[in-house]
Amino acid sequence: MTILLINKINTFYGLSHILFDVSLELQEGETVCLLGRNGVGKSTTLKSIMGLVQPQSGSIKFFRREIKSLATYRISRLGIGYVPENRLIFPDLTVRENLMIGAKSGDNGQDWTLEKIYQVFPILKEREAQDGGTLSGGEQQMLTIARTLMGNPKLILLDEPSEGLAPLIMRAVYETVKRLREKSISILLSEQNADFALKLSNRAYILEKGQISWSGVASELISTPEITKKYLGV
Repeated sequence: MTILLINKINTFYGLSHILFDVSLELQEGETVCLLGRNGVGKSTTLKSIMGLVQPQSGSIKFFRREIKSLATYRISRLGIGYVPENRLIFPDLTVRENLMIGAKSGDNGQDWTLEKIYQVFPILKEREAQDGGTLSGGEQQMLTIARTLMGNPKLILLDEPSEGLAPLIMRAVYETVKRLREKSISILLSEQNADFALKLSNRAYILEKGQISWSGVASELISTPEITKKYLGV
């Protein structure tokens, strides 16, 4: 079942045209990655879905409902969770308090509770009394993802989860996203690190200068390095 369908959205920042007729779709239980160099519009695509910036034209449908013109809080209530690139946590609140702020019941069958979160993220159980600001970058990323899960979303938008992390911490975040995929959670993953993203994804889209330049199954992109070299410079 298609849960997210984006059709030819055009998004601007002021007079700057950022996204040009971007179209993509995501099936229920699928992990899809959005790849591209820095500044090509990956984060803007996620922000457009989330209502943080409104496309001037095109369509964004979530479970067949048009959400392009909805306020962000209404989109969140429909079941879309957003994990921003800059790991927005409350540094002066404890890990547990950060998690409980995001808690709400859901109807997606996952029913994420504090106990289930601690099973998936045992390090957060160990750190639950610590202030969020004292955590490492990787632990803060896990906390941001976990807080989003506490909202019981049907779809998670992950923006550059590996950005700025040391290799060891990146591996921990990779395993975190992998566990979510194994639980059949629908994920749209924006990443500059193609190696990180493709191993986690069913399908991939490549953005270049605000346009989709390639789309297909992730395994094809892994086995065709000339494509990644052409569009991603890797």
